Amino acid sequence: MELLDLALIGWLFSVSCGIALALGVLIIGLHYRRDNARGQLVKWLPGDLLLFAIWSIGLAGGIGVLLGKAWSRPVLELFCWTLMVLLLMSSWSRLREERAGRGLRAVSMALFVVPILAVCFATIMALRSETAVRVLSG
Repeated sequence: MELLDLALIGWLFSVSCGIALALGVLIIGLHYRRDNARGQLVKWLPGDLLLFAIWSIGLAGGIGVLLGKAWSRPVLELFCWTLMVLLLMSSWSRLREERAGRGLRAVSMALFVVPILAVCFATIMALRSETAVRVLSG
């Protein structure tokens, strides 16, 4: 693995997490404009804050990789593991809720979830490589 791979990982996670955070703020802003939104926002606040924290960890990990910081390896790995677990839990719960057309729903979710799981797994393996340990350890 080369430095280019680490830079790609850093940019991929920095940009994607930044976009996710910006979209989250935009969606909350749109919900806040509605009349009955304040009650719903209060109800969703704990989950939204948790998601904000998770995406912030990913953003920090990506930026840390770009800057060559030692703390970025465990932070980005934590984000990847968390994202994989949340994706699998969300997919499983949505499949359980579906009564009719479960097969089509499973295929559509697999087309979305499997590539993200693959990227996260590849990132974890890349962060554990000798080159990454050497570059990001000091």
